[in-house]
Amino acid sequence: MKHPHLQLSTEITRALNLGAPVVALESTVITHGLPHPQNLQLARDMEKQVRDAGAIPATVALLDGKIRLGLSDEELVRLSESESTLKVSHRDFATAIVQKLNGGTTVAGTMHAANMSGIKVFATGGIGGVHKESSFDISTDLKALADTPMIVVCAGAKAILDLPATLEYLETMGVPVVGYQTDEFPAFYSRESGLNVSARLDSPKEIAEFAKAHWSLGLRSAVLVTNPVPEAEAIPQSKMEPFIAKASTEAIEQGIHGQALTPFLLGRISELTKGKSLKANLALLLNNARLAAEISKEMYTAKKAWAI
Repeated sequence: MKHPHLQLSTEITRALNLGAPVVALESTVITHGLPHPQNLQLARDMEKQVRDAGAIPATVALLDGKIRLGLSDEELVRLSESESTLKVSHRDFATAIVQKLNGGTTVAGTMHAANMSGIKVFATGGIGGVHKESSFDISTDLKALADTPMIVVCAGAKAILDLPATLEYLETMGVPVVGYQTDEFPAFYSRESGLNVSARLDSPKEIAEFAKAHWSLGLRSAVLVTNPVPEAEAIPQSKMEPFIAKASTEAIEQGIHGQALTPFLLGRISELTKGKSLKANLALLLNNARLAAEISKEMYTAKKAWAI
């Protein structure tokens, strides 16, 4: 049954009906992550990466209070230029719907909308987690990963977070953390963190088979696939730590917290690294979109064997 608040593009509807490979893409990076026109170019580039790898991109966002999956280029332009957009996670959907707002969906928000529509693969930059500034500041992303059966491709958790605590939470909630061609949990800008993943898989086909086995046992968590930032744009963790510490201290001094914290920290780190962190961020987003498309294609190839 079609949900009254969910609106799929004709292309996405057709692809889902045919069982074709589809990849969900979040939109807070468009609405809250980058200034215009960089945000628009990134949105277009991510969709192109998905298409070039043989899948169909479904950018998720809210326009006029409707949860949209699959945006036209004109709608991407509108979203990228909107000066008043809500950052939409689980608690914010009703606000956006009732007030007919435009909004960018977070990792958790995107997962919820994609799961409602039947999309099984999602690409993002880095997941949220437990903040260093306060152990009580825990992203809704972690709860969504615990109870949403979806393959989520990321470059680990955002490096501004308490990575050991974030991994402990995921372990407690039974979320498998898969390293794509790596034994080490990537730290967003950096390929290394000194922390282990729970499993290593070296091909999109192995990831698809892993997810099938996980869900066939009745387990309902996501499969978190961590894909290290490309080597050419990676920044060693030892170089990043002083910048992250400085930005974190400034956030505490200025009383910045809640949904405003992550955008502040990422923006300040970009300033401190003279744009190098932003370059790494853009590279890992495109890298993740490509891998997600390859995984979705493998799921499509093996769809007759799936019983989820």
